Amino acid sequence: MSRSQKMLLRVQSPEGTARVEVLDSDVTAHLFERIYEALNLNSFAFTLHKDRQRKEEITSSKSRQLRDCGLCHGDMIYLNPVNGAVLFEQSSTSSETHRKPLSESSRPVQSSEPGPSTSKVTLPIPPPPPGAPEEDEVDLQLYKVSGLIERQRDEKLCRHNLNGKCVHCTPLEPWDEEYLKEHNIKHMSFHSYLRKITSKNFVSLEELSCKIKPGCREHPAWPRGICSKCQPGAVTLMRQPYRHTDNVLFEHANLVERFLSYWRATGHQRLAWLYGQYESHPDVPLGIRARVAAIYEPPQSSSRDCIALETDPREELVQQIAQRLGLRRVGWIFTDLVPLDVSKGTVKHIRGVDTHFLSAQECITAGHYQNLHPSACRHAASGYFGSKFVTVCVSGDSSEQVHLEGYQVSGQCGALVRDRVLLPTRDAPDLAYVRDSSEHQYVPDVYYKERDEYGNEVGVSAKRLPVAYLLVDVPCGVAVGGPPTFGATATFPPANRPLQQHLQTLQALHRHIAASDSFLEAMSDLHVLLYLASNEALALGMESLAPLLDAVRLRDGDAAEAWRALPSAATLLHLAAADTGAEGVRAEGGRAVWTCAVCTFHNPPAAASCDMCAMPRSDAL
Repeated sequence: MSRSQKMLLRVQSPEGTARVEVLDSDVTAHLFERIYEALNLNSFAFTLHKDRQRKEEITSSKSRQLRDCGLCHGDMIYLNPVNGAVLFEQSSTSSETHRKPLSESSRPVQSSEPGPSTSKVTLPIPPPPPGAPEEDEVDLQLYKVSGLIERQRDEKLCRHNLNGKCVHCTPLEPWDEEYLKEHNIKHMSFHSYLRKITSKNFVSLEELSCKIKPGCREHPAWPRGICSKCQPGAVTLMRQPYRHTDNVLFEHANLVERFLSYWRATGHQRLAWLYGQYESHPDVPLGIRARVAAIYEPPQSSSRDCIALETDPREELVQQIAQRLGLRRVGWIFTDLVPLDVSKGTVKHIRGVDTHFLSAQECITAGHYQNLHPSACRHAASGYFGSKFVTVCVSGDSSEQVHLEGYQVSGQCGALVRDRVLLPTRDAPDLAYVRDSSEHQYVPDVYYKERDEYGNEVGVSAKRLPVAYLLVDVPCGVAVGGPPTFGATATFPPANRPLQQHLQTLQALHRHIAASDSFLEAMSDLHVLLYLASNEALALGMESLAPLLDAVRLRDGDAAEAWRALPSAATLLHLAAADTGAEGVRAEGGRAVWTCAVCTFHNPPAAASCDMCAMPRSDAL
């Protein structure tokens, strides 16, 4: 019998590399136990392989010795979790502080083993564990749908009867590349991506982290020390094959026209939030569509070239009203319009393949907003994965007409933005800059792949990163037919517009109600409801507005008329009517007084300058 010899084996796992010392006469089951203790794992739900391709597996046995497996001193073995089991303690550095870990990740996914003739794998969707973040209603609906793409019997190729199936008419999987290419679908939906990875009995969704893992006691803290256990790995940027939102649909064209009226009046750019719902998209297998019902413009200062957001004191109030109406913030929209010919209504074409689609600053902003609106996912260790939040840019197209383009940034971009790795560049809007490591922050190497002069795919350092690697296209459109959530003929001025003709006043409220077909139609506007809750004359609380909000959500005209007769509502509407009637009293000689744009003082019609601040009269505002 040969003498036992000590061996030092290296174990490579998703968390780094470790070393274990064993005897070549030990059985393989003892190796599993030594690795379990050395790496401080949560369970034995892992496999060991001699190669990275997982072809030569080392099975756990109490009779087979390590020398029989061909292992030698210094060999590397590879550890892989089984069915997405989480073997290591989860840290909270790669997720937002409000995210909660799920207990589901520590359990293997139950699956059915396919037979030799099985063409597809059907996996039961595990229920979310207790305490998990609540998933969106559209996600819960799509979990229940098979997602298979049905095909009709081909009269030329199919040789079976009407009840049979063959390779020419059997249903396709929702991620089928030929089907997506044939129907001009550039990215598969996120739920199709989930079905694709679960078809191989492996579910493990973890967001990228570029931060040093805390708690390492083997060396001083950065910048004095770092090791392979706590050091984040290098990042290779890849084009994301899926998207969380597959389409943006505006309920009617007046939404965008009302938003663009500020730019048409001033020439200044504008930014706004999109409020609506997420729903299933019938044209994309297992797709999700963001349906936009309202656009809200927060306080901001803008010019021809830039936009700066200001603190919004009514942000929480807007969120409460939207939530009561069954709406949520689904994205943001901004303009980048430069007029070309005012008489023809054309604009300059400044975004495209030759220039850029989104600038680096816009990509970073989009990533920041997506991080603020994460999407709950039961398959993610942190409970959240990616975001459905969309970005819509209004710019000129190749035909010099106003055009909408929707985007999302990839999950890798969101992680780089969250960990403060990306910076915008000053000279090239299509390039982002990767921050250098400093004594305050360690930044891993970032690469992207491109083809060299010989046609080979090579890795390139991403110090100056083309933001095209970070973008995911999201088509935009306008709904045709169907009742909108809010009226399409609203005339009430939007909030937070510093223009004389766009101010929200009691007179504007009265004129808006008088011009509407019904009181319910007049109240079916987010800006009207916000004004009722925040006006200076008689602000109505959420308790007073609750019956009206329910009437608008349910499209109940009788309930709206009943709310109109309530004392608080009747008082406010009477004040609006009285203020409109007093407007004619302030006129002299048949002509109305004019209001100073600087100090808002009412001046006689013949005055050329303000009697209060001496500023010249300006009728442009």
